[in-house]
Amino acid sequence: METFFAPAKLNLFLHIVGRRADGYHLLQSVFRLLDYGDDVDMAVRADGAIRRLTPIAGVDEAQDLTLKAARLLQAESGTTLGADIAVRKRLPMGGGLGGGSSDAATVLLALNGLWNLNWPKPRLAELGLRLGADVPFFVGGSNAFVEGIGERLTPIELPPAWYVVLVPPVHVATAEIFALPELKRDRAAIRPQDYRPGFGMNDLQAPVAARYPAVAEHLSWLAGFGDARMTGSGACVFLEVLDAAGAQEIFARRPPGMAGFVARGLNNHPLLC
Repeated sequence: METFFAPAKLNLFLHIVGRRADGYHLLQSVFRLLDYGDDVDMAVRADGAIRRLTPIAGVDEAQDLTLKAARLLQAESGTTLGADIAVRKRLPMGGGLGGGSSDAATVLLALNGLWNLNWPKPRLAELGLRLGADVPFFVGGSNAFVEGIGERLTPIELPPAWYVVLVPPVHVATAEIFALPELKRDRAAIRPQDYRPGFGMNDLQAPVAARYPAVAEHLSWLAGFGDARMTGSGACVFLEVLDAAGAQEIFARRPPGMAGFVARGLNNHPLLC
């Protein structure tokens, strides 16, 4: 078995700038890769079987994005090879950190090499979009200004930073939050080149905090140290810090029972460096 990293991401801001006729929301965001994430162990099989070796709580095989990614790549490429896949989860389910999408992207990137397919990244990203809107970002492998429903990516340079990330013990129902009538959906769009660190906010944050007290509690505590924000549709919240020592100091002061981690922002996906 070989081990491949699947990094987390943060939404440094998230604005809703419109809504399509089919109900999908039009977003603008900046996605930042982190040096914290899941590990995906894989081994090539000669018999063509795709097997999951480690069950994931709450995710049956039919819904497992890693298996879907492997089977889709297998079908589209026509390879006769298969794979054993084992995911060692660190990222919470439904935390807004992109764990499932990142795992799927890592499977695509790794099997592209293990199966000697040598597909270019754009072809893999096109395949990834069929699995989920965030998958192409992880396949692309660099921090990005994100638009549309998540499929339009503009690479962006971000300054070095560390992040204190807290994980409230709740699962936010994303579809429920996006369906709320009071959700702001008419933010003025900006150009990717006009983004600056610290810009904007997360338009989902206030509705989520109002409905999930644990998210509000974690945000409130972290806000005592700076501009605390929620990532994605939650439930995880984060604070950007200039250096590792400052991030570790804040994290060490968290109240008992608050879970989370400290991570460094990455410029590129480790599998593509």
